[in-house]
Amino acid sequence: MDRGAGIAPRRVGDIDWKAWRPADRATLLFVVRDERVLLIRKKRGLGAGKINGPGGRLEADETPLACAVREVEEEVGVRALAPVAHGDLSFQFVDGYAIHVVVFRAVDCLGCVRETEEAVPLWTPLQAIPYHEMWADDRLWLPHLLEGRRFHGRFVFDGDAMLDHVLRVEGGL
Repeated sequence: MDRGAGIAPRRVGDIDWKAWRPADRATLLFVVRDERVLLIRKKRGLGAGKINGPGGRLEADETPLACAVREVEEEVGVRALAPVAHGDLSFQFVDGYAIHVVVFRAVDCLGCVRETEEAVPLWTPLQAIPYHEMWADDRLWLPHLLEGRRFHGRFVFDGDAMLDHVLRVEGGL
């Protein structure tokens, strides 16, 4: 990442994305069933207190798909069925932290959701997604995921505040 004289990037265009390397690689997996989506309220880690989809960081030598399935099982106790990658998101924070996230959608799950030390599960009607309790970028790409579109996004954040973004939707709006 090119910060130029130690100045933190505040716009997507300030970043040399060809040289950009995330500190972490992670996944999110949204299970959609019967006009509802499985969300969680995170209890710890990045985004604690916010609502999001189940997910987390890849372990050594783990594929994004394996990570997404594992994280859903660990966080809410169910097995996602037929997960498909729909997008990828690159986040740069002005404090220097960077993370790349692959986003999946599953058609259903096996088992009964349960609360864990990491998350409180929330089956949420698609028409009532609580974007006001989520990361600011979610309202930009989550509707595309729910409609089955593929997307690619780059975001710059200062803490919880989104400063800039670029979102490309394939075959979309």
